[in-house]
Formats: sequence, C-alpha cells, structure tokens
Amino acid sequence: MRKKHTSIGIAILGCGTVGGAAALALVKDKDLLERKTGLSLNLKYIVDKNFDNAVKLGLNRKLFESKLQTVLGDPAVSVVVELIGGTTVAKDVIEKALVAKKNVVTANKALLAHSGAALLSLARKNHVTLAFEASCGGGIPIIRALCDGMIANRIDALYGIVNGTCNYILTQMIGQGQSYQEALAGAQKAGLAEANPALDVSGTDSAHKLAILASLAFGEKINFDAIPVRGIDSLQSMDVEFGRQLGYVVKLLAMAVRLESGLYLCVHPVFISSGHPLAWIPGPFNAVSVYGHRTGHTMYYGRGAGGSPTASAIVSDIVSTALGTQKLLFRNLGIWGDRAKKAKQIPSGEIVSRFYLRFVVSDAAGVLAKIAAVLGRNGISIASVLQKEGVEGSGKQRGRVPVVITTHQAKEKNVRKALISLRTAKLALENPVCLHIVDEQEESF
Repeated sequence: MRKKHTSIGIAILGCGTVGGAAALALVKDKDLLERKTGLSLNLKYIVDKNFDNAVKLGLNRKLFESKLQTVLGDPAVSVVVELIGGTTVAKDVIEKALVAKKNVVTANKALLAHSGAALLSLARKNHVTLAFEASCGGGIPIIRALCDGMIANRIDALYGIVNGTCNYILTQMIGQGQSYQEALAGAQKAGLAEANPALDVSGTDSAHKLAILASLAFGEKINFDAIPVRGIDSLQSMDVEFGRQLGYVVKLLAMAVRLESGLYLCVHPVFISSGHPLAWIPGPFNAVSVYGHRTGHTMYYGRGAGGSPTASAIVSDIVSTALGTQKLLFRNLGIWGDRAKKAKQIPSGEIVSRFYLRFVVSDAAGVLAKIAAVLGRNGISIASVLQKEGVEGSGKQRGRVPVVITTHQAKEKNVRKALISLRTAKLALENPVCLHIVDEQEESF
C-alpha cells in the first residue's frame, strides 16, 4: 500500500507565457502527478506585478501575491520557480530564495550562462538545490540526459539546433525560397519571433544554451564571453541557394567539441550535408546531438520553446526536487559549474574545418586563377568551384560575377588571412562570404 502523499508547496514567480503554462500544469494535472509520483504538488503562490495573464488563464485569484517576502517567509513553500527572465531582477530574486533555504527551479538560460556557477555555489552553501531543465530545449529532457542517462560517457561532442525562431526562418528560406526578411516577418506573424528578435537571430540565445549544455557535457566551467557567436541576420538567400546546389542545407548550430588541446565552442550558421542527422529538423523544433565514447551518437528532438513544452520541463524539475533525486545528483556529481575546473577554450582561429567561400569578382580572364593562388599561399586547398555567368547590360552589377569555392580542411585563421588579402588586392569586389561546412562527427566507440 502506498504511503500518504507528501505535500509540496510551490511558488511561481512571473506569470507570462511560461509561468502561466506552468501554473496551469500544476493545477490541471494535479491528480495525474499525484498518481505518478506520490506527491501532492500544491501551487500556493503566483507572484507578479501584473496578473492580467493569470486572470485570462482562469487561475485562482487567491494564489496572487505581489510581495516576494511573503513567499520566502512561508515555511510551507519548499520550491520557488523563477520565470521572470533577465539577468538583474531575476538574479536578485533567486539569490534571496536560496538564502531563505528554498529550492529553486528556473528556465533562465541567460542568467545561468553568466552566473550559473555562483548561483550553484550559493545553493550548495544553503543546503538547497538549483534545477534548470527548462533552460535548454524546452520540453526536451537534455539536461537530465547529460546528468543521468549519459553519465557513463566521456562526451566528445555536442551539436544543437537550440533556437526555434532561427530554425523556422531557415526552414522557410530553404524550403520556400524566402528572403531572410520575408521569413522573419512570417515568424513574427506566427508568434514564433519577438517584435525585436535580436536575441534570437544574433545567435546569443543559442550561445546561452550552449554554455549551459557544454558545462554539463564536459564537466568544465565555460567562459560565455569566449564563445564565438554569429547569427543568421546577415545570411543571404543567394548563399542558401548556392549551398542547396552543392548538396548542403544551412542551420544555426551551437557546437561544442572536445579536442586534444581543449574545447572548441561556437554558434554559427553553417552548411551541413542534406544527409546529416540534423538536416531534417523542421520549423520551430529543436534537436541536440550528443556523441559519447560508449553510446556513440544519440539525438534528442522535440519542441524547443513555448509555454506547454517548457512547463513540462519545469514540472519535471519540481518533481525531481521534491523526490530528492535532484538533491542526490547535486550533492554527488562533479559536473556542476561550481565544482568544475575552468575549461580551456580554443580560439576559433586555430580550428580546422572545411569552408564555403563566396566572392563577387570581375568577369575577366585570370581572376579565378589569382584567387586560387592566394588561397594556395595560405595553405588552403580548393575542393570545388561553382561559377555563374556575369550580369549583362548596364549598371553597377555589369561585369560582376559570383564565384563559390568550397575548400578541403583548412585552419580558420589562414582562411581569414586569405580573405583579407583578396579584399586588399581588390580581387573580391565585395566582402567575401565565409561559412563553415560541418561534417557529421565521427563516433569514437
């Protein structure tokens, strides 16, 4: 016979899209969760300055509370869920909750990327836990996989499509031939992009998530500011189409790879083969490929954002915290940022990769040979060339032709040097376009 249900008091701070969805999940799925876990998860407070969304969702007004101190002073509350967002007020709130001996669940990837180690240390000092499954990948249980299911592995690499807004835009550019601006407007109309999408399209959001995932995957402290980041906001339809002709699709990848000399992390739009495991990930979905020395390749796929999927991850963390599972992992594992050694992050210039290069050049004899000579002097071997006919007629485009070159493996700093030389010599009439070509990771088992 099962013992009487253990009562767990919960407070949600912030009732926006995710906070409202988490509150509804706790209220509507209360009986389901009790049957599955043996816990009585009791939402006691919703803390916010404005309760319009909570009222719209039909949540009980008796839950509404405007004073944080009321929550922190209530001994019946054992789990505080921070869904305010940002790195200022949210940080202050989490710190106060931890000092008040409350376990904290958060989805705040930006805060964790910048201050995760300090917050984990504060939680440990106060004998409580900090859980953050919802910070990366929405409803995909990727944090749990790295901390539990993959614990027997040395992680060799991690590749992620971790921003649904960018993946939706790229899917439209690839599949529908839309320009970046057209695809962005469609994403905004569909509610998949903010009015100001800069955090997403610049790659910053993906970098926040990468810092968290890489820290857990490699068990090392990641310096967020040392991650090279480039977004999709300067991507041109011309390059998407040329890539397609060469058998590639473009994806914004968050990449972390273990090399002999250290860790390489970056967020870039890259070309991958149409047969690559991540090439088929559509629209707003997310996917993370993890390569372990025992498992080889595993991939985690699902809805990476949105109220309901993210609420699933939040409730999962609440249950794990209440059951004591999170406490055991937090106490015993050495992969947490406050315990891990500082990672040696390799500068991007030292990375060896294949590259896609597009030049706009004069439609004249010998130009391609001169470009090849500059690349050769910098140790860059050409794998293929795609050249289009020049523009006929008059105007500034007359006599100008795009030339696409793919390279064999080359060091990035040598490619940069060659591109500067070509621009200085005016062989390239516009700034060249340079994108990494990423091959599927080799399994090491």
